[in-house]
Amino acid sequence: MPAGRAASAAARTTSEVLDDLEVTGDGLSSDEAARRLKRWGPNAVHSHRARAWLVLWHQLRSPLLGLLLAAAAVSYFVGERSDAVIIGAIVALSVGLGFVNEYRAEKTAQSLHAKIQHRAVVRRDGRPQEVEVTGLVPGDVVELRLGDIVPADLRLLATAGLECGESVLTGESLPVAKDTAAVPAGTALADLSGCALMGTVVHSGSGRGVVVATGAEAEFGKIAAGLSGHQLETEFQVGLRRFSMLLVYVAGALTTSIFVINVVLQRPLIDALLFSLAIAVGITPQLLPAVVSTSLAAGSRRMSRRKVLVKRLVCIEDLGDVDVLFTDKTGTLTQGRIDFMRAVPVVGTSAVEVLRLGLLCTETDVDDQGRPVGGNPLDDALWASPPAAAQRPLLSGWKRAGVLPFDHERRMVSVVVTDPADTTVLITKGAPEAVLERCVEVPDAVRQALGAEFAAGNRVVAVATRPAEASTALTAADEHNLRLAGLLVFLDPPKSDAADALGRLDALGITVKIVTGDNPAVAAKVCHDLGLTSAGVLTGADLDTMDDERLTTAIRDTTVFARVSPEHKARIVRIQRRTGGDVAFLGDGVNDALALHAADVGISVDSATDVAKDAADVILLEKDLGVLADGVVEGRRIFANTIKYVLMGTSSNFGNMFSAAGASLFLPFLPMLPSQILLNNLLYDTSQLAIPTDEVDEEQVRRPAHWDIAFIRRFMICFGPISSLFDFATFAVMLWIFHAGPAQFRTGWFVESLATQTLVIFAIRTRRIPFWRSRRPSTALTLTALGVVAVGAALPATPLAPVLGFQLLPPVFFAAVAAMVVVYLLLVEIGKRIFYRTAGTPARPHPALGHRHLRRRAARFSTVTRLRRPGATGPAPAHGSQATRPTGPDGAP
Repeated sequence: MPAGRAASAAARTTSEVLDDLEVTGDGLSSDEAARRLKRWGPNAVHSHRARAWLVLWHQLRSPLLGLLLAAAAVSYFVGERSDAVIIGAIVALSVGLGFVNEYRAEKTAQSLHAKIQHRAVVRRDGRPQEVEVTGLVPGDVVELRLGDIVPADLRLLATAGLECGESVLTGESLPVAKDTAAVPAGTALADLSGCALMGTVVHSGSGRGVVVATGAEAEFGKIAAGLSGHQLETEFQVGLRRFSMLLVYVAGALTTSIFVINVVLQRPLIDALLFSLAIAVGITPQLLPAVVSTSLAAGSRRMSRRKVLVKRLVCIEDLGDVDVLFTDKTGTLTQGRIDFMRAVPVVGTSAVEVLRLGLLCTETDVDDQGRPVGGNPLDDALWASPPAAAQRPLLSGWKRAGVLPFDHERRMVSVVVTDPADTTVLITKGAPEAVLERCVEVPDAVRQALGAEFAAGNRVVAVATRPAEASTALTAADEHNLRLAGLLVFLDPPKSDAADALGRLDALGITVKIVTGDNPAVAAKVCHDLGLTSAGVLTGADLDTMDDERLTTAIRDTTVFARVSPEHKARIVRIQRRTGGDVAFLGDGVNDALALHAADVGISVDSATDVAKDAADVILLEKDLGVLADGVVEGRRIFANTIKYVLMGTSSNFGNMFSAAGASLFLPFLPMLPSQILLNNLLYDTSQLAIPTDEVDEEQVRRPAHWDIAFIRRFMICFGPISSLFDFATFAVMLWIFHAGPAQFRTGWFVESLATQTLVIFAIRTRRIPFWRSRRPSTALTLTALGVVAVGAALPATPLAPVLGFQLLPPVFFAAVAAMVVVYLLLVEIGKRIFYRTAGTPARPHPALGHRHLRRRAARFSTVTRLRRPGATGPAPAHGSQATRPTGPDGAP
């Protein structure tokens, strides 16, 4: 299929493309870029926006609400106008409450998405600089590095072993080699070798290209604009859906039976229908989506203040389920602020020469301050060191003739440079093991020095050279017969608070394991310094000798996995998942993307590569295990508060509706008017909107919790009848003591049922017995619960009473209600003691049986086929090229 702007650009030479865009190879000026941005608009395909109409539709799509409104309309036209208007007003208030809270949650999600930024390295004003991807315009000259997601459609100006994975556009799993040659007009999209297209990923090598199309004008943008990516459900959402189906079955059974009973008793058909539908609405927690959304939104705001961003609000609960965490070492356990310590030369070479060679051997450009733009942390540390300051002026006479970029298979970078005397040399810099095996002679003293540095926990890069010819066509085959020049030693000490963070995670029941590309001795030393003294160590070479069964056993006794490849990381995560439990992976490099996809919860950082951020569910604004522990606690707190609403709502509503069904059998009138049932439900649900602010007992966040529909069903069946006992006691008081008529009977039950089902939150919110031993409920929850009970008690004495069908109650009735509430709460406490002793601990789901991973990970929009999970739907996000790549030439992330 022929492409658009990209194909047009690919059919012309690079000079023709530059002339057409009115730009040189040095890119645009900042002023010109600003003018073009106004003309072309931001480089974005779509963004997360809170849409009021969509949120409103979520509130209105309940079939029960539709039936109720239809019945109310019929009632209005047959003469029952006041009841119909009241029902319509109450339904409108319920929908309005849900809309306001869910829309606020959507706005929170929108603000979180806005905080996740992607940057690209472009040449502007004649020098390289980082800019926000959305600010790219046609004519910008963009640098591409390993792991970058191509931020726009580019006509390539220069390449060095550049290969791009284009499966997001073509479906082809193998990466495509790129060059600068023009191709005939009408060439298929898959054959545009002279272009790098938006959304594709740099699989290897590097390159530079000029932007020819952005946003919806790019090939990826055209495809994405016509698709709507459907995100699959998380386990949290699956639990909500299954819970809702449980209520549908219960509501259907009760509604049908009540309707039949009332028809058999020859009550008016419209009244029976409205009453039955009101019962169905009453047993359904109408504001459950609002409560969940409010909980997640409030939690996301708290997590954002703690420097944790979530891409989807429902992923907060997933984070709370984690019990095994695989993480890299650099910046997590160590300070991540790498400092250059010293150069260790071999005999015949000086430390100054080793330093100079290390500075020259970089694949990135240098800015006006003499620092690499978009370099890895080791290069940044080397160039920022005081010894390097004296060398920078001496490098101006050197010219770089060719580059072979770093990749995770070779773990090296090589350059061909020419000195001021026109002597050409190849310089290789990278992981010591990889460089030393390509050197012709390695003195024993160097190996001993290298071992000593590793034992001290230092990071080491080896530098080697050999004579070369001034050729830019570098390949891996050229990295041979090298002469070792020396070692560059870096220090990345452990964080002062890392040990405390590890202790917090351990207290939360989370086992931490280190997965790193660094040397095993270095990783083990860091773990030892942080108190992980019993850590077992495996290397990538060890993993290659093990089958899955042996590795399953080995993982249990291993804390450090060192010198591992991206495939090794993903394999470790997948096998750990098979043992049960939820697995998180924290990584920030392109070599972490496979493992991020394989984990139940992928966690990355704001400074990570785009591929890593794209694969992650959670973004940390600060790479700190303490911050992650905060996020885990918040996820568990949110789930605990959601379950509070579910447990009390199902038990209380089930009890009330069971009471209504029973009362219909012996009363000559409806026990409560449909409008009163709906008003009761609205007031009750309003009081529960404060649940997301509630405190949670410490034991509720010590371990992961999961949806257990069987547990909820048992709870409903156990505690619902307790509520009904007091409803029937109220019936007896109203009929036999106060000799109440229909209006007073309904009023008394309205007040009693609202009080009992609202105040029971103080008992059900905790497993502690008695409930006042729990952490004090939040002020908002206390005030709303007591306030709703007060409103319900006061309504019969207001001018609205006749409209709502209420009648004034005798003062002594309120004393009886107060006594019943006290006895009810005491009986609930007895029921809790019995129930929790016999309920047991909910079983954890096995990964192979409907695990969230199979439902959710397939929904990720990855842009690399080899990183993309089977069944993924929708396009990859139009992210840009994150220039700061946390992987370095020593092979460590």
